Amino acid sequence: MLFKNLIEYMGLEPGRLHFSWISSAESTKFVEVVNEVTSAIKALGPRKSMVKTPLTDIKDKATEHVDIH
Repeated sequence: MLFKNLIEYMGLEPGRLHFSWISSAESTKFVEVVNEVTSAIKALGPRKSMVKTPLTDIKDKATEHVDIH
């Protein structure tokens, strides 16, 4: 629970971090885990804080409260 709180505090969604113990002899398990993690991450979609905002949106937000006369 402490580690989950720490990664959330750092801004990382818990669903984006996965740990699995896999032996080098378990290639089939490795492939399964990689596919499961990939599916889980894709289902979460892009992180909002990592998506670039178009420059026009930034310009609009910067000038929306400015009264120019």
